[in-house]
Amino acid sequence: MNRGTYGPAFKGAAGFKRYRDSAMDMETATFEVGGMSCQGCVANLTSALQSVEGVASVEVEIGSAVVHHEDVAAATLSGAITGAGFTVPESNFNWGNRAVWKQSAHNTKWCLVGCSIGDFGTIAFFQFILTDVSWPTMNIMLLAMFNGLMTSIALETFILTKQMTISQAFRTACGMSLISMLSMEAAMNIVDVLITGGAMLAWYTLPPMLLAGFLTPWPYNYWRLKKFDKACC
Repeated sequence: MNRGTYGPAFKGAAGFKRYRDSAMDMETATFEVGGMSCQGCVANLTSALQSVEGVASVEVEIGSAVVHHEDVAAATLSGAITGAGFTVPESNFNWGNRAVWKQSAHNTKWCLVGCSIGDFGTIAFFQFILTDVSWPTMNIMLLAMFNGLMTSIALETFILTKQMTISQAFRTACGMSLISMLSMEAAMNIVDVLITGGAMLAWYTLPPMLLAGFLTPWPYNYWRLKKFDKACC
């Protein structure tokens, strides 16, 4: 990952360490920074931090910043970061942020749409078209999960092409949370097997499958968005 020549991640409130630089006692503050997505963000944050009086040098990369300074308050540095339009995750994590629950639900919904296309499509293919092939239920489920991941990445790539080039969109989509998508896929298919005894779709299986697929990764997606400012999709 390219880094600005002028820093890494606020792993807590403010981690400071001392070192000698030109016979002057300097401090280093490391911040985790949310809301960064490109080298333009790196340049903007670099400029904002360099403008703070007492800052000697900074090193910025997407998602983090390291500031070498002389006796500058942590609140002043984090204020410069938020003033530039970025976020500094709270040191004390909490589960009570309604805005984050709402945003993570929206992200989870889009993940569910993408995963369901490939998952349901695969099950339907074996149930209604390739009926003369006897595949074990586990094999069909594993293929359905794989295809679900692929269609979710494809959908996210398509959505992101409105904001970036297709190659950038594909790389970003591939960086989505596999934990979220895999748990979603596993939940949907387990519910299907518990209801039908195999890889089958029916009108009464879809609502519980979708509900399980949504609820299972939602808390994880909240945590990931709240702590790291990263969405599942």
